[in-house]
Order: sequence, then C-alpha cells, then structure tokens
Amino acid sequence: MPLNRRTFLGTSAAAGAGVAMAGGVAVPAEAHGRGHGRPPKRYSFTVMGTTDLHGNVFNWDYFTDKEFDDKAHNDVGLAKISTLVDQVRAEKGRHNTLMIDAGDTIQGTQLSYYYAKIDPITAKRGPVHPMAQAMNAIGYDAAALGNHEFNYGIPVLRKFEEQCDFPLLGANALDAKTLRPAFAPYVIKRMRTPHGPDVRVAILGLTNPGIAIWDKVNVSGKMVFPGLEEQAAKFVPRLRSMGADVVIVSAHSGTSGTSSYGDQVPYVENAAALVAEQVPGIDAILVGHAHLEIPEYFVENKETGKKVVLSEPLKWGQRLTLFDFDLVWEKGRWVVERAGSQVLNSNTVAEDPKITGLLADEHKKVVAYVNQVIGTSTVAMTTAEAAWKDEPIIDLINVVQAETVKAALAGGEYASLPVLSQASCFSRTAQIPAGDVTIKDAAGLYPFENTLEARLLTGAQIRDYLEFSARYYVQTAADAPVDTAKLTNADNTPDYNYDAVSGLTYDIDIAKPNGSRIVNLSFEGKAIDPAAQFVLAVNNYRASGGGNFPHVPGAKQVWANSEEIRNTIIAWVQAKGSVDGSQFASVDWRLTRDGKPVF
Repeated sequence: MPLNRRTFLGTSAAAGAGVAMAGGVAVPAEAHGRGHGRPPKRYSFTVMGTTDLHGNVFNWDYFTDKEFDDKAHNDVGLAKISTLVDQVRAEKGRHNTLMIDAGDTIQGTQLSYYYAKIDPITAKRGPVHPMAQAMNAIGYDAAALGNHEFNYGIPVLRKFEEQCDFPLLGANALDAKTLRPAFAPYVIKRMRTPHGPDVRVAILGLTNPGIAIWDKVNVSGKMVFPGLEEQAAKFVPRLRSMGADVVIVSAHSGTSGTSSYGDQVPYVENAAALVAEQVPGIDAILVGHAHLEIPEYFVENKETGKKVVLSEPLKWGQRLTLFDFDLVWEKGRWVVERAGSQVLNSNTVAEDPKITGLLADEHKKVVAYVNQVIGTSTVAMTTAEAAWKDEPIIDLINVVQAETVKAALAGGEYASLPVLSQASCFSRTAQIPAGDVTIKDAAGLYPFENTLEARLLTGAQIRDYLEFSARYYVQTAADAPVDTAKLTNADNTPDYNYDAVSGLTYDIDIAKPNGSRIVNLSFEGKAIDPAAQFVLAVNNYRASGGGNFPHVPGAKQVWANSEEIRNTIIAWVQAKGSVDGSQFASVDWRLTRDGKPVF
C-alpha cells in the first residue's frame, strides 16, 4: 500500500467521504482561513502503533522451532515491524512520526520466558530484555502497560521499565495506598513544524482493569486498576489545559464493551470504544488486548459529536497501524483537520538485519534451551481435534495436574476427596511426537505461565461449571450436518475458555440450548451427587475469575503453588522418562445429539 501523503488524502477523501458525510473528523478546508487572503498554515504527521507483541522479535515459532507461518501466511515479530517503520519514516520524515505500543510486550514466547525465568533480567548484572533492546533500537516513544506485563511479578516489570528508553504508561495503574499513578500516566511529545509553533502531542496510556483479577497474586495490596473511562475523564482535560494540540490514547482494551470476568470488578474489560464515546477531547485511540485487526473505526463522542478514530493492529507484530493527522493553524493554535488510520502487513517486508543481528545471540540461546530433550513418548499425540474430542494430549495435562494436587493433599484434611482437573486446548497445533520429547513440545502444549491451585466444589457446582463451558459449541440440530470449522467458538468464545474436566464422565448434547447440555454426568459409574464434595485442580487464571466461570473464584482454596503448570508437566515427563498415552488416556466426555455420539 503506497505511503505517500497524496494517496492517504485521496483515499481518505474517497473512503473518508463517508466519514465527512457521516459527520466524521474531516473539516472542509475552505472553512479555515476564509477571507484572510492567504492559505492557512498546515502540518501533517503520522503515529505508528503496535500492540500485543507478546515477546515476538523474530519471525520464529519457538514452540515448533521453525519460521512462523499460519493459514493466512502472516509473519510476526519486531524485526519485520522495524522494516516497515523505517519505510514510513523515510516517506514521512522521521521528525514527522511517532512510534507507540498498546501493551502485552514481555510475555508470550519462549524468548520472553527465558529472560524472565531462566536467565532473568532481575539477576545481579542480568541481561537486558530482548524486547527492550529491540524497541529501543526501533525508537519507540511510549508504550502502554498490558495485563500480561504483570505475569512475572512487579520486580520483573520494573526492571523492564528501567531498561526501556521510553516510558511505560498506565494512567489507571494506581498505587494501592496513595491512589496515585504507579507509572507515568502520559507523555507529551513536540513535533517541529515548518511554520514556527510546535505541535504538542499527548499520549495517554491506559491498561486493563482485569489485572486485579488475573494477576491478583502479584498486585493485590500493591496496585489497583480503576476503569479506563474514569481515568481518561480525569487526564484528557488536564492534557488539553496543558496545551496538548492532539490527544492520542494507547489503550490495552478492546472495543466490544464486554468483560470476560462478569461483575467481579466494576470496570469494563474492553472499553476503548466507550472511552471514545464518553470522554471528549480525544483524537485517536490505539487499541489492544483483543487480538483483532481493526484498520480504521470511527466512534462519535456523545458530548461533542466529534468522530474519534480507532485502530488495532493484529497481534505479535503482524500489522503496523498508521494514524495520519492533518492539522491547520487556526486562531493561534493547531487544530486537527483530518485524522484517519490504516494497517500495514509485516509479511510484505523482510526482517530488519539491524534487529536480528542485535539479538542473534539471545535467539540462539533460546533455541538451544527449547530443544533440550526431557523424555520420550511411545506414541504421537496432537491437539488437532481436541476442541471437539477428548484427546490423550489434553488428558496428559489433566493427569499431571490431578497427580500433583493429590500428592500435595496427601495426609491432610482433604486427602480422601476425589480430585478432578480442568484443561483447555490452548493451541490446535500442539503435539507430542513419538520418540524424543523436548521442552518446546511441552511449552507448545501449555504456552501460558499459569500456576496450579486446588478449589473445593460440590457436584452441583461442577455441573454448573460444565454447562458454562459447553456454551462453546454452536447449537446444532440432531439432523443437521456437522462442520467442525463452524462447530466451536460460539459467541466468540476463545478456545482457552472451553474446559474439559477429567475424573468423571459426561456427554455434551449440542442439539440442546445452553444451560441444559450436560447429560449423563457420572462419578465412578453413578449419577453425580449434587451435594458431594470434590477438589478441582484448576489454573490460577480460571481460579481468579478468568473466563467468568461460575463458583470457582469464590470456592475454598485448599492448595496452591507458584510453579508454572508448564514446568510441572516438564518435571513429570522427566521423572517418568517415557510417556505412555495408553496409561492415562480415557474418554471422559463426548459430544452427542439426542443420545447419539457426534463423532
């Protein structure tokens, strides 16, 4: 896509004619300076944005140990983004550009895990985080905090902040005692113009209130996270009074207005569009968190009627957002005359050797780490069909979790209770090969840094839990054809919010409506007793309310540890030496319609 200003203005006038007709951000040029006898001063600049980089520097998948690829042939990584950024700066002039990010930077790949846990940046004379090195080299001006920034604890986040040459922004990440921002809430950048007066661009950073739930163990008593709208309403007028000509929000929050955690906190998880709608004075919002691609989306502010432009580039460095602003000098100040956005695809360019060369040694260390052999497997196992079938590879997660909890409870008050376990299909491409099993195989099966807990639930609560999980399937009549490509992810439920539970048996009747799908729920061959007590081995994300599953967040915690489930799986395989699927694989659940199995 051409990057020259003429093309941008032309496409904005064509596609954006709808913007003007709909009361958008464009203001007719003739409305400015009419009758003054000279053309008004104008200035244009571009703000580039990324989000949800999740530790991706190279176009590399450490879980498969090969170049990243997907069905759409997307590429990932900051090395690709760097090439796009250089092209934009060459076209626009570096002094006419800014570079920002909307969070979730330091968690997600084995590269980022290695420098948080294996060779931690917090160690004395520890390394500089690869994401800090890459983003510094690219020349970021600011980045908002994401919720995954808190996964490794505040000390790791603070060290990363110290290593960055740009501020980490979080206007709604407050110190729990003083209720003052624990991070810089904003930064104001000055853009030099050919006409004398600088353009003052304010960047306000907002993060996700869900941090209070998802990373409770790391932030409880230390930080609180009020709503995005609430904090934007405090800071945007302040920024305008400080002389900001343009206000850009970098928000680690989607646009849907929904929350995955129900009413556990009184703030909306995906509030970016609400911020645009409710808080006057914002020109643009860089959106994050939802892992969606939104090239250009306009929201009308209720108070002013002004259109605010929103854009979300696709995760992992697959896209780069460009916000283009045209300003006019009017009545002694700069005014935004037009604002629009687009996204560039990183698969159209090569990796920047400046970035790949800078981090070549770190990359080699991590590749060597993930290829360490931890044991063997007698058979190959895969998650290819695990979203609709009870597969041995998911049973592996559950048997490790259940055995770990049983061992921890042995000899105690709850030792006699049956232990159930929940697990999700995090990736449909994970596999355990026949033969050698490596760290990357285990990491690909469990890519998140979740830890393990044990919660006390009744049989009735387990049924509710399973009914909630079964909402994942699209209702399909008994005589209708079944297309697995359309069977799952009902109401946009992600794979990681569908749980299979081991230790009992049940059918999911997908012909029935939500709330009445769990059939033949049994424990040890008998219908489950609603009053019976069970221990559920559950990850900390689910236990803290992630996904808004019923009962678990309020259930009694009978055990917990700080070891990542991934590492528990690795240690289990190492202790066994050989993984034999026939020893733990079982069909605990199946999909049915009117009593007949779907598969």
